[in-house]
Amino acid sequence: MTFLDANFRHADLLKMEPGDLPALAGEVRERVIRTVRENGGHLGSSLGAVELTIALLRRFDPVRDRIVFDVGHQVYPYKLLTDRAGRFDSLRLKDGICGFPRRSESPCDHFNTGHSSTSISAALGYAKARDLLGQDHHVVAFTGDAALINGLAFEALNHIKETRTRLIIVLNDNKHSISPRVGGFATMLARLSASTSYNKVKSAIKECCRALPAGGALQRSLEGIHAQIKALVKPSNIFDDLDINYWGPFDGHDIPACEMIFELAKGYDRPVLLHFNTVKGKGMPEAEENPTKYHQMPPRAEAEQPKARTWSEAASAVTEQLAGADPRIVCLTAAMATGVKLESFRTQFPERFFDVGIAESHMLTLAAGMAAGGMRPWVFIYSTFLQRAMDQLTHDIALQNLPVVLMVDRAGLVGSDGDTHQGLLDVSWSRAIPNLEVYAPADEASLRQMMSHAAGRNGPTLIRYPRGGLPIRNDLCAGHESLGTVQIRNGTEWALLGHGVTVHILLEVRERAAAAGLPAPAVVDIRRLKPLDTEAMDEILGRFPLIAVAEEAYLHGGVGEAVAARIAETGTPTMLRRFGVPDVCVPHATIPEQRELYGLTAENILAACRPRLSVQAHTA
Repeated sequence: MTFLDANFRHADLLKMEPGDLPALAGEVRERVIRTVRENGGHLGSSLGAVELTIALLRRFDPVRDRIVFDVGHQVYPYKLLTDRAGRFDSLRLKDGICGFPRRSESPCDHFNTGHSSTSISAALGYAKARDLLGQDHHVVAFTGDAALINGLAFEALNHIKETRTRLIIVLNDNKHSISPRVGGFATMLARLSASTSYNKVKSAIKECCRALPAGGALQRSLEGIHAQIKALVKPSNIFDDLDINYWGPFDGHDIPACEMIFELAKGYDRPVLLHFNTVKGKGMPEAEENPTKYHQMPPRAEAEQPKARTWSEAASAVTEQLAGADPRIVCLTAAMATGVKLESFRTQFPERFFDVGIAESHMLTLAAGMAAGGMRPWVFIYSTFLQRAMDQLTHDIALQNLPVVLMVDRAGLVGSDGDTHQGLLDVSWSRAIPNLEVYAPADEASLRQMMSHAAGRNGPTLIRYPRGGLPIRNDLCAGHESLGTVQIRNGTEWALLGHGVTVHILLEVRERAAAAGLPAPAVVDIRRLKPLDTEAMDEILGRFPLIAVAEEAYLHGGVGEAVAARIAETGTPTMLRRFGVPDVCVPHATIPEQRELYGLTAENILAACRPRLSVQAHTA
């Protein structure tokens, strides 16, 4: 018998016999594995949260109650069980369901997430809104052990006591973020999980519940039950010290036990944290054995392509070479050692490698302190996560002109992770920060040149590079020592300016133009985005009556705006066309689909410029 068909609704969970729930859990896992193998996505966390999610939905109403997930890596079972089983095959595909919670997608999704450690703050806001509006639903923050170490989570935990509100925090402890969790907080959770009190707590609750009458008697008896729980859970912990009642740890794969704990928590009138231990990758042996590898899987189509050397691997290799020559170089990452390919550096230089966990703000100020102390910190971070530490970049690094190098990975469009993970803001922000130099390599040779420059610079440097494999072309700026603007192809009548990945799109535009019998444009690699190479830029702007600028970043605040300002300031008589991402949140799709959506393709750029060219070609 199959339970999880296309018409499955969350209300169906309440009709199921307890004995059928393990079979449902198996179906959920099978569907998650099959879909993620095809479409890509976050696998391990979702597999570990299946039973916990089933119990949650049998004790809370996902429409009436407010369930707020942290990050969303563990949300696939929830999506399947909240009326989206019929659409689940479209996960992370263009116009399909998102890989993260989205309010616009379902009335069961109450807060958009994608970045870590927001759930407790958002849930606390929901709880206070409920109180002030005189409502009586439950509010649940569903968070993970790695998310709790971020400063935002600590700020929320610290504030809960002052709000005097009811809030249920579900701590899904699988002992990992992407990689194994780090830090003193992880040690505390491990100590709590190892406590022998778990079985005593479970037995005490069961004994108390056997004696309880139904209905309101449960709530009246809860204080006595909690007193027994707290007396048995002896290890000290930060939650009780913050006046948040700590219950646990419990087995997050025991559905009846999870349901019982949730029911007890619903009747409690104070903030409570429920600690559940789960196994990341549960039900898939290879994922249980190697949870870091199976944290996220690429789409089948991408996995089957030949493995090209990636930008991340190239950047890491250059850093190792530079570190071998300069003992002051240290590397820092925020729980992303695997993603940014620093495993080899960690092995070669263990004393000079720092994984701070999900703590981007701390990481940048830590780097600032190291730089002030005489070291040369290199910070490896995804563009989307740099958003979480822009104050530290500005206030602690740039204003002191400290020699910190920021290697900004996944810059530009990133594909199916969707709107929360696009790397589109770093250009707009970084161009406004004093003392900061900003670079965008178009090939590996340029990356090496820029990193060598950054290693010797006595000030902050940001180098942005995209997700994925290196381009085949690796000699675009051969013979050019300048790190500023370089014309890499000659042309007449019009010039195409780009940086990073868009340089290769513009080279394709040039080929298409020549094939169509149009004037071949000059192609210019801007390279240094800040400060702009105004001398070279002015010379190029003065020679071509039509200029097109393409960048995989937001148009607002982008380099195209800087070029437009330069044209206006110098009074240069040239027409400018800009191509980039408009003022939108970019939805999940493949990178080629996203480029097509916003006109960042060779075909579109040529089509947009062609009317002007036809006039010029006719009158020339």
